[in-house]
Amino acid sequence: MMNTSPTHLTAAIMAILFCITNQQAFTVGNDQIQNADTQVEKPNDQKFPNQSAVAPPTDQNKNIKPPTPVETIDLDKERPVDVGASAQNAPMESEITPASEESVQRGLRYLASLQNDDGSFGRGQFAKHAGITALCGLAFMADGHLPGRGAYGDNVRKALDFVLSSATETGLLAAENSHGPMYGHGFATLFLGEIYGMNNEDARVRDALTRAVELIINSQNQEGGWRYNPVPYDADISVTICEIMALRSARNAGIKVPKETIDRAIAYVRSCQNSDGGFRYMSTAGTSLWPRTAAGVASLYYAGVYSDNSIDRGLNYLQDSVNPDAGGNSGEAHYFYGHYYAVQAMYLAGGKRWTAWWPNIRDEMISKQAATGGWMDYQAGQAYSTSMALIVLQMPKRYLPIFQK
Repeated sequence: MMNTSPTHLTAAIMAILFCITNQQAFTVGNDQIQNADTQVEKPNDQKFPNQSAVAPPTDQNKNIKPPTPVETIDLDKERPVDVGASAQNAPMESEITPASEESVQRGLRYLASLQNDDGSFGRGQFAKHAGITALCGLAFMADGHLPGRGAYGDNVRKALDFVLSSATETGLLAAENSHGPMYGHGFATLFLGEIYGMNNEDARVRDALTRAVELIINSQNQEGGWRYNPVPYDADISVTICEIMALRSARNAGIKVPKETIDRAIAYVRSCQNSDGGFRYMSTAGTSLWPRTAAGVASLYYAGVYSDNSIDRGLNYLQDSVNPDAGGNSGEAHYFYGHYYAVQAMYLAGGKRWTAWWPNIRDEMISKQAATGGWMDYQAGQAYSTSMALIVLQMPKRYLPIFQK
């Protein structure tokens, strides 16, 4: 997720309607389109936009250039030694502090209070959304809670039941009223992949996960990316990272993912990088922004690219643009979406990048917690923002399988 950076979990997860620069921004609310010298917000083109599915591919697709060939990636290959240790293999001292743990526990209690009777999370415009519900389930799992196990085991179980009930015959994980559902589908598939990675005995999860992965594979467009709807028509980087992360989780759990799909996705992500190291929203000309840059770097790591000039340039852009210690300012637009991916990118980078990044974002995120125990996002709702903040703060716990590889 997630326009310039984040995504619009329309019907529920990232509907951050923040506008960003010169192009279709990847926000959780509204996309922006490039318009000569000014930025124009496009109200009905959301990251989970309130619009019906895109029509089947037309002749316009013939004008899309195929992705640039890339070196084949082996997802089973170990991280190269010469790249250095990621944070997962070289934890720093005092990653988790009493203050951060207290913040997490307050946040989990508040998040549990937001769950609806049917197991879903989110209200109003974002009610009954598989994507937001999946993120909330992941937030509990990041503290070690599994379906039926742990203090919040029932919350995870109910969230899982809701996500499974959202599965359609095509494999799409989305509520009936969901529009532009591939954001939510990506998060929901990631959730199922993490569930299955911890317990592969649930046939319901395996069946839904397998069909969800097949839908992702079949809806990859000619450029190598994905966009709002499950058709191989268009692509943007924010939806693409959702699908790459979902595929990586599923692959880690033992679900088959073709290497060609990953290779093409890598080519697409690289095609979205600007000369300044930042990433634009689509492969066409556009401005760099830090949320989508975080997503772009993280997607390369999850696709099996560990050492690459694109990663180094993207990480440098992030550190110069966002890290408070370096005088950066992340602002509020796409804040939770951006930091959700930025913390993963720095975690996977490890070394000095992680040690410089983590204490700053940890303390900053704690400072934004409300007295209720949650985090506020006026566009997508508190279930979305609270779950994202909790996943960020619990990164060092390394309970989720995708953060253990």
